[in-house]
Amino acid sequence: MTPALRLRDVHKRFDHTKVIQGVDLDVMPGERVAIIGPNGAGKSTLFHLISGKFKPDQGHIELRGQRIDGLPPHAIHRLGLSRSFQITHLFTGMSVYENLRCSVLWSLGHGHSCWKFLSSLKDANDRTEALLEQIGLGHKRHDMANDLSYAEQRALELGVTLGSNAGVLLLDEPTAGMSRSETRHFIGLIAQVTQGKTLLMVEHDMGVVFELADKIAVLVQGQVMAYDTPKQVRENPLVQAAYLGAAPSREGGHAGS
Repeated sequence: MTPALRLRDVHKRFDHTKVIQGVDLDVMPGERVAIIGPNGAGKSTLFHLISGKFKPDQGHIELRGQRIDGLPPHAIHRLGLSRSFQITHLFTGMSVYENLRCSVLWSLGHGHSCWKFLSSLKDANDRTEALLEQIGLGHKRHDMANDLSYAEQRALELGVTLGSNAGVLLLDEPTAGMSRSETRHFIGLIAQVTQGKTLLMVEHDMGVVFELADKIAVLVQGQVMAYDTPKQVRENPLVQAAYLGAAPSREGGHAGS
């Protein structure tokens, strides 16, 4: 089976600093993979390389067998990869419904349909309604994005990420800044709305990681130290020494960024 996402010997440096050093990673279709690692491990840089913000200095990245390294972010997005960000990116002066509808237009072929009335685009409106229900914000449909609570804004951004109907999703610290109860709710939401999709996430809350991930990639100094199931990673003494300390419980605490 062709991996949904494949990285081979990926390197990235900034001036004389090596940030990513020979990363190999295969994420199979439908897998949920978490990337963890200490501060400065290169997690954000790796996300930027995959999503097209940065270009690798060496190596290559494939999306469902197609090379995407060097492509701009919008081109990668149109090939079926969508990402959220650690800092929420929304149209704050638009309603919840309008934010979601903007996210679905291109995927349904309405990217340059400037002569059509939005109200007449039944497929886009139906898809938007479905997304509203998926993320549990139907009762907030007319609220401005800026007026939502932080957790609601994160749910809306998740909906926007889903709007393109991409098969591969990158979530950057999806539960950062949430209370424990909000985090528990959001774990369930992510699990529900990403069914059947390939998920790659950076997450610092080890409880979230061990709850959601099928596999965990441990990134240390720009290299993948371990890539295995949560059970195997939890029991790996090298990982414990380099990052986790003591093996975390399922409800584990917060790790460093």
